[in-house]
Amino acid sequence: MIWKGLVNFMKPLIILAHPDINNSNVNNRWKQELEKYSDEIITHELYKEYPDWNINVRKEQYLLEHSNCIILQFPIYWYSCPPLLKKWLDDVFTHGWAYGSKGNKLKGKKIGLAISIGDKEKNYMHTGHVGFSIDEIITPFKATVNHIGATMLPIFSIFNASFQISPEVIEQSASKYIEHISTVSL
Repeated sequence: MIWKGLVNFMKPLIILAHPDINNSNVNNRWKQELEKYSDEIITHELYKEYPDWNINVRKEQYLLEHSNCIILQFPIYWYSCPPLLKKWLDDVFTHGWAYGSKGNKLKGKKIGLAISIGDKEKNYMHTGHVGFSIDEIITPFKATVNHIGATMLPIFSIFNASFQISPEVIEQSASKYIEHISTVSL
């Protein structure tokens, strides 16, 4: 098991799930920024690691067990996450490991979200065309974190990712993302 020993408890683990990362303005830029801090932050790309969708559950569980701060980074897709991240959650967060009477491996861990939202922020209000806030949209993630006994971190997000977002705004968000990770992983 070559992957054992690759994780350091002190390093935040970013689970990056974007099905087309090379054509993403925001998530790709965030990934590039994360790579600058590879000595301090572990970035684990699900679509790169599992192009065939055959998830190595033991490996993923090991990575999670050996990280105290876990951030799921993804674009909002139809008011949820990309499908491989959902499959990853279904496969990895198993009964008897993540939850249940003996499932406590993620208890006390800090888990957060770093999300890009294609639409405008004003549309993610009760008066907007979506009719729900981002905080409401991510309720299933908050419920999952509660169910496994972990602590939900404040989310990091950016709106307008599918619109004409300026390179300056993306650059600022990349720097703020690293600051966010530094703050929440303490």
